[in-house]
Amino acid sequence: MIGDRINKIRRAKGLSMSELASRAGFAKSYISSIERGNQKNPSIHFIEEIVKALEVSVNELLQGQEDQKLDQEWTRLVQEAVDLGLTKQQFREFMEFTSWRNTQEKEE
Repeated sequence: MIGDRINKIRRAKGLSMSELASRAGFAKSYISSIERGNQKNPSIHFIEEIVKALEVSVNELLQGQEDQKLDQEWTRLVQEAVDLGLTKQQFREFMEFTSWRNTQEKEE
C-alpha cells in the first residue's frame, strides 16, 4: 500500500510526520490517514508533492523500486552508439547475437 511506503521512506529519512506535512504542503492529519490506510487513493497532486518532499521517484514510491541508473560509462557507450547512427533494432540484434555467442561458448 502507498501509505506503508510513505511511512517507511519517511522514517528511513528521519522525518517526522509534521516535517513531511510541512515540506509537502498537506495537513499532518491527511498524511496520517494515508499512512494508516484510511485514505487509500491520494490524488496525483498529493503524490507529486510527496515524492518531492521525500526526494524519491514516483516509481520508488508507487512500486517500491528504486530507479536503476546507468553508470557514466554505460551512458557514454549508449550515447556513442546513437552518435554513430546505430538504430534500436541494430542494437537489439547485436544483443541477440552476443547472447547467442555466449550460449555457444558455454556449450563448447
